[in-house]
Amino acid sequence: MRREGYELQVGQPQVIYKEIDGVKCEPIEEMTINVPEEFSSKMIDMVTRRKGEMTSMESQGERVNIEFLIPSRGIIGLRTNMLTASQGEAIIAHRFKEYQPYKGDINRRVNGSLIALESGNAYAYAIDHLQDRGRFFIEPQDQVYAGQVVGEHVHENDIVINVCKAKQLTNVRASGTDEKAHIIPATIFSLEEALEYIKADEYVEVTPKSMRMRKVILDHLERKRANKE
Repeated sequence: MRREGYELQVGQPQVIYKEIDGVKCEPIEEMTINVPEEFSSKMIDMVTRRKGEMTSMESQGERVNIEFLIPSRGIIGLRTNMLTASQGEAIIAHRFKEYQPYKGDINRRVNGSLIALESGNAYAYAIDHLQDRGRFFIEPQDQVYAGQVVGEHVHENDIVINVCKAKQLTNVRASGTDEKAHIIPATIFSLEEALEYIKADEYVEVTPKSMRMRKVILDHLERKRANKE
């Protein structure tokens, strides 16, 4: 669709719930992870945090084969984290098994978002002074707009930042005043990673030339009102 010039916005993937005998049920999947033994404890911890239950564990030389039963919604956003935690060594497969009673809330992404305050070009000066707030998904001179998710906050709450703030120009030049900004390279997501990453109140915006993440409600004052309600 991108190649044909379409633009679209995609929300967070949702599972289909069913009511069976008056009980809310959700899809459960069988997940198999093949990973080097040194990473097995990390894999078990990550899956159990997503309401997964380990059903078997078998050693195969220097690797282990671990099987789980896990809610389908627990798998969303898990693959990328597993590959990172296992240094790309994990081999993951899963398939639908059955519907079971709802397993309870799952905490997926802990960190909040860094949200652009206004539209314009992002400046290296602004990004450099905001790097302690979290990691960025944009580079200097990228076009941004109000409500765009431009980074990940180090804490769990969302904050609005101004990445379009230019440096004040003066006639005074002191030694060391104009040192170059040291910008950490931006984190670039694939479409699949972005869909796993976004929260319920965010969209992935896909166009032929770019891909961005944004809040469903772009105006930060309207977002505040909606959150209070």
